[in-house]
Amino acid sequence: MPTANNKIELSWRFWTGLATLLLVWFGAAAVIGSQQLLVNESQTFMAPIAMTAVIPVVAFLLLYALSSRFRRFVLALDIRTLTMLQHWRVIGFAFLPLGFFAVLPGWFTWSAGLGDVAIGLAAPFVVARIGRDADAAASSELVRYHLLGLLDFAVAIGTAGLASGAFPSVIANGVTSAPLDVWPLNLFPSFIVPAFIILHLSVLLKLRHLRRTARQPLQAVA
Repeated sequence: MPTANNKIELSWRFWTGLATLLLVWFGAAAVIGSQQLLVNESQTFMAPIAMTAVIPVVAFLLLYALSSRFRRFVLALDIRTLTMLQHWRVIGFAFLPLGFFAVLPGWFTWSAGLGDVAIGLAAPFVVARIGRDADAAASSELVRYHLLGLLDFAVAIGTAGLASGAFPSVIANGVTSAPLDVWPLNLFPSFIVPAFIILHLSVLLKLRHLRRTARQPLQAVA
């Protein structure tokens, strides 16, 4: 295993391959949503579209476990950059008007939207804390931030399931989470959510590695 001091040189082929992978992933999500391939017609609690969120995360964890090269790549990533990317979670604000205009259930949009906004707005402050205190890179505070980010997604997924229609008593005026099954809103479960989950997991895996290597200071982190 590499130490926290290790860096890996990534060629233009790697970045081209990564960009291609992201484009293919985005394209697959677009096709699934626009062609309505995973519509939850039976209104089950775990909608078929949820598979598109689970598969990329499972693939990431398998690659990390089985490929030493991929593991070195993840461990060489900058904790501050990975954390700062969570600032884009403020895009969850888009859920609030969708709830207001009854496109999605209001209680789902408020919990999912405000949770995302809170995590997104907190990201710059967490990164600033790391910049002031090198030891914060391996601190429990940083771990808690990323665990809260994952918890927010768990709450959003759970409330989306409750709003699927599987429990009619919690549905008001027939408004369900069905729009999340189709384009363009399916981008959230099919692309955006798993991408941010992978970012969270990348930081947590790197923090675990740092703790196993005597909690190296952030200045030594690639």
